[in-house]
Amino acid sequence: MTITLSILPYIGFLVLSLGVLTFLLGIRFIPNNRIGLVEKRFSGRGSVKSGLIALNGEAGYQPRVLRGGIHWLMPIQYIIHKAPLVTITQGKIGYVFARDGKPLEPGQVLASNVTANDFQDVEAFLKNGGQRGPQRLILREGTYAINLLQFIVITEGRVYSLPLNREEAVIIQNMAQSIAERNGFTPVVIKDTDDLVGIVTVHDGPSLKQGEIIAPIVGDDPNQPETYHNKFQNPDRFLAAGGFRGRQLQVLVEGTYYINRLFATVEMIPKTTIEVGYVGVVVSYTGEMGVDLSGKEYRHGELVEKGKRGVWNEALLPGKYAFNTYAGKVILVPTTNIILKWIRNETGAHRYDENLTEVSLITKDAFEPSLPLSVVVHIDYQKAPLVIQRFGDIKKLVEQTLDPMVAAYFKNVGQTRTLIQLLQERSLIQQVASQEMKEKFAHYNLELEEVLIGTPSSPADDQQIESILTQLRLRQIAMEQVETYGRQQQAAVKERELREAEARAAMQTKMTEAELNINIQSDQGKAEYQKSIQQAAQIRALAEAEAEKTARIGIAQALAIEEQVRAYGGPQFQVTQQVLQRFADAIQQAGVDVVPRVLIKGGADGDTGTGSVIEALMAMLLSEKLGASVTDQGERSPEIEALRKQIRESMAKPSTETQKPANKKVE
Repeated sequence: MTITLSILPYIGFLVLSLGVLTFLLGIRFIPNNRIGLVEKRFSGRGSVKSGLIALNGEAGYQPRVLRGGIHWLMPIQYIIHKAPLVTITQGKIGYVFARDGKPLEPGQVLASNVTANDFQDVEAFLKNGGQRGPQRLILREGTYAINLLQFIVITEGRVYSLPLNREEAVIIQNMAQSIAERNGFTPVVIKDTDDLVGIVTVHDGPSLKQGEIIAPIVGDDPNQPETYHNKFQNPDRFLAAGGFRGRQLQVLVEGTYYINRLFATVEMIPKTTIEVGYVGVVVSYTGEMGVDLSGKEYRHGELVEKGKRGVWNEALLPGKYAFNTYAGKVILVPTTNIILKWIRNETGAHRYDENLTEVSLITKDAFEPSLPLSVVVHIDYQKAPLVIQRFGDIKKLVEQTLDPMVAAYFKNVGQTRTLIQLLQERSLIQQVASQEMKEKFAHYNLELEEVLIGTPSSPADDQQIESILTQLRLRQIAMEQVETYGRQQQAAVKERELREAEARAAMQTKMTEAELNINIQSDQGKAEYQKSIQQAAQIRALAEAEAEKTARIGIAQALAIEEQVRAYGGPQFQVTQQVLQRFADAIQQAGVDVVPRVLIKGGADGDTGTGSVIEALMAMLLSEKLGASVTDQGERSPEIEALRKQIRESMAKPSTETQKPANKKVE
């Protein structure tokens, strides 16, 4: 008893030590950038009966994870496996593979997702019906604390997993390679500059019905969130809306789409572009069977409304369309004028006439020329679906219908005319053909604008047609020469008439100038005549005034002289004095000697007298000139008295004629 009591303290210490050691061994430290995966080695509830995760406290892998920090667990009962946090970088996608859960349904490819907090709540995932295998839901950018014993996360950079066996690792690696081949780690990005359309092929869900090639559009209404899958980004909603696996009618346009590539793949195709001058007739391979809109009389196929299977009755106008070319095709129909040439080696840009050649004719006179043609055709854009419905495309229309129809028409025309008529009546034939063939073209829903006929030509080895053409050319040249000569003759006549007209015009100008000169000279003569009359009147008046002035001056001088004569001793003395003065002036100017070199004297008795011969001569001349004898120097003659009286009267009363105006017009 004593010994027992003495060891009790040691036992207590040992128990305490064991308890402390157990406590210390049960402490677990988890860094903040990692998580702890709990494995339970034993439990009173036994081991897990099915699956991988122990949901009811059994021994096995536990559903919950330990986050960063200090945790205490029973040291022997629990094992902690440290694992990294799952990180999805910006713009990338992570794929999840579940190891535990319900098995997939027959025909199911991907596991249906349930609300499980992005796979971070394993217990909720399993209890709510989560399925094992690759999941439809993907992980977007972020960091996740995921139990890597239950889930395997595949990213572009690495695979987040706690390996259990080698076979599983190989499977996961193959799945990662398949995703990489589909560019599944990045979202689908469609740029507006690329003009591309995404064609989606779904790899999960029920199969299409028999005879269907394209899955219809489902879940496209945002107002119904339970079925709106937002362009295949939510696979569960897509399937809930009744979507089928296979190529989808719905396409993806510009934008970014986070699509699970294990669920659906995307193929890029160019947009359907309809240029100006064309319309697009849609032939749909999918959709419900529609009601024929072409009418009972039109038995060349069916026209259906837009969205139905068949040829749509409404053509697509110019523009760009996100059209699924797997669900149908768009046939371009030109709405501008089409020029079809029946000419070898001449083809339009549309290439509808690349197989057309000249029409071989047989004329009425048995020649075989080849006739080149050009036909201008127009297709109404509203009638384009009818044309495609009947012929399939424009090239088939040209080769299978228009070519034989046009060739047959002009063969019939050639048989009714000779070669010369065919050449000379080309314009008439062209006009008649345009009118008659419009009805034929209208029968095929075409509008004929114009028919253009070229020059018939002969085969390479046939020179007869060329000979006839040569003769026609020569004949035409001769006719043109005759016409030319006639024209030249007319031109010569016209030229002569022109010259005559020009000469007459020139003479008329001169005559007009002469007439004007005559008129001018006549006017000038009249003016000069009037001027001369005025000048004459003026001269007459001046002359009369000058005469009167002279007369008055003369009378005054005469009176003065008379008075001088009287003062000097009478007229006889005055005359003698003037004569002697003039005689002396004449002798001086003539240079005659005043005293002669030989003096001759004479007298009655031979004695020297007081006079001279010159003096005698002067006395004789003066007496003859005066006509009167100078007797009485102080006595006035009657003539002088009469003149003096007349001057006094004229000075007392002016003459009436001198008072007339000088500028009076003389009639």
